[in-house]
Amino acid sequence: MKNSITIYSFFLFFLGFSSIALVQGQDKKMEKAAENYEQLDYVNAQKIYLEVAEKGHQSEELFTKLANSFYFNAQYDQAVKWYGRLFELNPEPENDIVYLRFSQALKATGNTDEASNYYDTFTAKSGLKSGRNARNYADLIQQNSGRYEMEALAKVYDEEKISFGYFKSGNTLYYASTSDTKTFLNKRSAWDGLSFLSLYSIELDSLNQALGHSEKLTGTLNSKYHESSPVFTADNNTMYFTRSNITAKNRKDDQKLKIYRSQKVNNKWQEAEELSINSDHFSSAHPALSPNGTKLYFSSDRPGGFGESDLYVSTINTDGSIGEPINLGPEINTRGKETFPFVSADHELYFSSDGHFGLGGLDVFYIKIKNDGFGNLLNVGAPINTYADDFAFGIDQSTHRGFISSNRSETGNTFVYDNIYTFLETAPIIDLYFAQIEGYVTDKQTELPLEGATIVLTDSNNKIYKQVRTNGEGFYTVETDKFETYFVKVSKESYDSDEYLSKPNLEHQRIDFQLQTNEVALVPGTDLAKVLNIPIIYFDFDKSNIRKDAQVELEKVLAVLNQYPNLRLEIRSHTDSRGNDAYNKGLSQRRATSTLNYLVENGIPESRLQAVGFGESKLVNNCSNGVPCSADEHQKNRRSEFIIIE
Repeated sequence: MKNSITIYSFFLFFLGFSSIALVQGQDKKMEKAAENYEQLDYVNAQKIYLEVAEKGHQSEELFTKLANSFYFNAQYDQAVKWYGRLFELNPEPENDIVYLRFSQALKATGNTDEASNYYDTFTAKSGLKSGRNARNYADLIQQNSGRYEMEALAKVYDEEKISFGYFKSGNTLYYASTSDTKTFLNKRSAWDGLSFLSLYSIELDSLNQALGHSEKLTGTLNSKYHESSPVFTADNNTMYFTRSNITAKNRKDDQKLKIYRSQKVNNKWQEAEELSINSDHFSSAHPALSPNGTKLYFSSDRPGGFGESDLYVSTINTDGSIGEPINLGPEINTRGKETFPFVSADHELYFSSDGHFGLGGLDVFYIKIKNDGFGNLLNVGAPINTYADDFAFGIDQSTHRGFISSNRSETGNTFVYDNIYTFLETAPIIDLYFAQIEGYVTDKQTELPLEGATIVLTDSNNKIYKQVRTNGEGFYTVETDKFETYFVKVSKESYDSDEYLSKPNLEHQRIDFQLQTNEVALVPGTDLAKVLNIPIIYFDFDKSNIRKDAQVELEKVLAVLNQYPNLRLEIRSHTDSRGNDAYNKGLSQRRATSTLNYLVENGIPESRLQAVGFGESKLVNNCSNGVPCSADEHQKNRRSEFIIIE
């Protein structure tokens, strides 16, 4: 590698409303709480479950519901208690997800060893394989390689001089070069011994082949030190570019870089002004503009970044002032160097980095700029990227032609001075990480869609990845990283939350949710069985005596009746269509009466209760006499209801 490569390792290296809303939200909560207290008009499922469990009653459903309710509200100590009770009752619960939730609750309370055991059991039961282990970066880069035809830019390429740049305006390419043999007072750059970088232009044909010879930009744009990386506004009347710090008062600051701006008046570039985002104590360099010219992207090593140099963006205000720089974040910036941003007409950000996995040195990366953030980060592959430093990428989306600069050698894996290459993109980049998760959220009892349910995806580091809401049809869709596993959690007011672990390595997967209501208004016609998850009070075959497992379900109803002493219920029992109609009606009446008697025996006045057996007269589907139906379809008709009548 030539000593002059140090120019790259240095110069190119840098190159009130919320508080009101909160108060309003608190006021609404207080109003709602006061209203509930005064009217006693709702029942909360968690309180009922807790009361039943603390009386000593046990069931897998009871403990799971309780543990989940605490887990989803981040009350992990209580979640651990009730998940523990669940596993004591049944060491192998039916739903594998409780292993994962118990593991997370244990981890949150400091029980890391036990948490690991339950997590290992969960992964074994679910057959989960780590998507990260399947991600082969070299293979992914290979899949996006071979999409470019490229060659050195004739009449500019020179292994004895440095040239780099990527901005094309019309038929003119603007770039930086050390081509000038005349230096200020015969001085040369202390970085490489060559002349200082200056701004040049060269005319091109429609295939980006050079016409004529390079010309140095005249006027005040070129100073006695370095200038590089010019970029122009759409009307070509404003130029942003990088320049050495020529105003430094201290010698240690004179090698810092700054971004300047020049206006064209009467076809002449005016004296360049220094931007407000600059400082004598750090570098800002290599500007790029958004398609509409309202955003300025650049590289800087200012304090507070993630690595040696980061990418930032500032708003260009209508009066020309520059807004505060915003770091583009850890999806883009690393502990290494991120530099030379370029934003295409399609809002695609290209930049160079040595902090992301690449082929060597600086590689060019791609990421889509979206309204809510960024897409997936992709290496553009070979031959744009090589063993060397590859940077200053720019492309015209209409012609798919562009430029890349590199210190690669044409003769092998050696290094030369930076030079400009022209390329043709022959195929679009493939988003190898793209995947989608979609599904519907419905009410478990009514099967109606739930609009406005919140879907939150959390990654393996327990950080929120994305958040969306269901539409009027209860539908949601979210773009994800194909190789990642996400915790997909759905929540909605007055419903139990639910969670599902997505699977990696799938481009599309559907995850539907049926949410159980946990709070209902105590108004006539309301069925307590729905909020308390009592689809049926089980009896032994052809019997009407209350079984022990049914007692747990009736304790839920008993707790509500005790909590609301003026509440009156009609107990309804239903059968399926199998068997004699008259017999089914009689059997259902006996079972409804047995249910009533149990509640009376436990202190509820009989005057508050009614018992009605409907037999098979109120089927919820078409499984009537003589109609062939599955066991599951018949099961829907065998149900218990506890209807509020007053």
